[in-house]
Amino acid sequence: MHMSTSIIMEQVYNASLTDTWKALTVTKQMQEWYFPMMPSFEARQGFETKFNVNANGHDYLHHWRVREVIPQKKISYDWLYPEHGGQSILTWELFDEQGKTRLKLTHAGIESFPQENPDFAQGSFQTGWNFFLNQRLKAFLEPAQKS
Repeated sequence: MHMSTSIIMEQVYNASLTDTWKALTVTKQMQEWYFPMMPSFEARQGFETKFNVNANGHDYLHHWRVREVIPQKKISYDWLYPEHGGQSILTWELFDEQGKTRLKLTHAGIESFPQENPDFAQGSFQTGWNFFLNQRLKAFLEPAQKS
């Protein structure tokens, strides 16, 4: 029996649903905290983008294809590495919590990538999502207040 490997993480941000949604879907904002080399992004079913990321001395072509969009609530996209095979699905879900936003990230299907490559190991993805959610996105949505 084959079990699907998913990474599920949640984080609450002191930011509105609107601001959080924009950070996840507006190209210029995504380039600031997520992937600066991403050429464009649209929160539209069927939209596709491709960009290269260099990690640990290796180039990885990222190919995203938007699957589902529910504005200010949910966006999911196929996450592929065309040169390596496999397909995963990344889902971002947003929940209003009294003016703050609870974000739930689910990255499913990562076991479909070549497991002999440590860059595709579950721990590698876990480390990456910890960095993006707990450091980069948090700093983007909650800039330090000037006194």
